[in-house]
Amino acid sequence: MSKSIRDIKKVGRPKTTGTGTIIGARWHDAELSEIDDWRRNQEDIPTRAEAIRRLVRIALDSLSKKGKR
Repeated sequence: MSKSIRDIKKVGRPKTTGTGTIIGARWHDAELSEIDDWRRNQEDIPTRAEAIRRLVRIALDSLSKKGKR
């Protein structure tokens, strides 16, 4: 018997990051290109939104280690 689509693929909405504040921002092509290059080098290739969250976390962690936070 062949498998149904439900046996192969999860059905429903994908996992989200939870509730939070939406922040809209304009990004220039050069910045987006750098973000895209960075995220493509990650093992799991995150979405742009996730890549930006990770990059912000990296920057904030770096500042806190330097005592500038």
